[in-house]
Amino acid sequence: MTGVSAPVPADLLGALSRAGLIDNPESARCEALSGGVSSDIWKITTPRQTFCVKRALAKLKVAADWSAPVERNRYEVAWIRIAGRIVPGAAPEILYQDDAGMFCAMTYLGPDDHRLWKSELRDGRAIAADADEVGRRLGRIHAATANNPQVAAQFPRHDIFHAIRLEPYLEATAAAHPDLREVLFGLSRRTGATHLAMIHGDVSPKNILLGPDGPVFLDAECACIGDPAFDLAFCLNHMLLKCLWNPAAREGFHACFEAMTQAYLAEANWEPSGAVEQRAASLLPGLFLARVDGKSPVEYIQGEADRASVRRCARALLVAPPSRLAEVLAAWKKELNA
Repeated sequence: MTGVSAPVPADLLGALSRAGLIDNPESARCEALSGGVSSDIWKITTPRQTFCVKRALAKLKVAADWSAPVERNRYEVAWIRIAGRIVPGAAPEILYQDDAGMFCAMTYLGPDDHRLWKSELRDGRAIAADADEVGRRLGRIHAATANNPQVAAQFPRHDIFHAIRLEPYLEATAAAHPDLREVLFGLSRRTGATHLAMIHGDVSPKNILLGPDGPVFLDAECACIGDPAFDLAFCLNHMLLKCLWNPAAREGFHACFEAMTQAYLAEANWEPSGAVEQRAASLLPGLFLARVDGKSPVEYIQGEADRASVRRCARALLVAPPSRLAEVLAAWKKELNA
């Protein structure tokens, strides 16, 4: 994220002052951070510390009509706290939560020692060991929260996940592919009805920092009790898409796909690993197609030829669903070499 000097709303500054995070609002330097579409985010620097403030938006900053309940900020905080206890260092520390204002303050992790994974991949540094540890940590979080009633009690809602993930990705994509409507809506229904573990909902390289102690997950605004296969498929999707962003690093992206898959499935002890893999493998083509024809297309796929490649590969896999993630990768390799 990049920052520009910008005022923080007075109500937020007042709450942060009362919470003891700001001694003197006039001495605080505030920057609005860019890079997200679903929240306003500020970096605040005081004589004592630097931290971030994040407030959920009701209307997302995208071209399509896309709204979501601001209560998701509450569940993001819960995810961060729980994940941080399961895997220390895997999430930032929550410094303050304002449940009435639907915003929170958390530690700021600077670029000097926390590299954004998306930027690393863009520049061709697709390192399998990074993907391995992302998969391992994600699997550990899922395993520790699966079928856990105490965790489930903190995530009573499922409508937010539908509003911010299933509808804009799978269901909206059906408008561009009416012949696949039943398949895409079927994937949406199955995913929405599967409540096994605490999921992040937006495990993307743009939301993962590579820190000195391993990957750190950010932006858990879609957190809920859901299908762990969604988190796995959502992240693996980026290893496919980025083959078009940086073709010279394709072999590295393929290696990351395989490393993440293996590390994650090794932690999947809440059900047979083949079951979660089957759901991820059949869901992945729908998410793949959604990133060119849904409400949130990736910004780096611009050429029609590249979009056509995604469509050909994804559509074939949706018609004949794979049961193994390796089948998805093999199909994409074949398309790239065609």
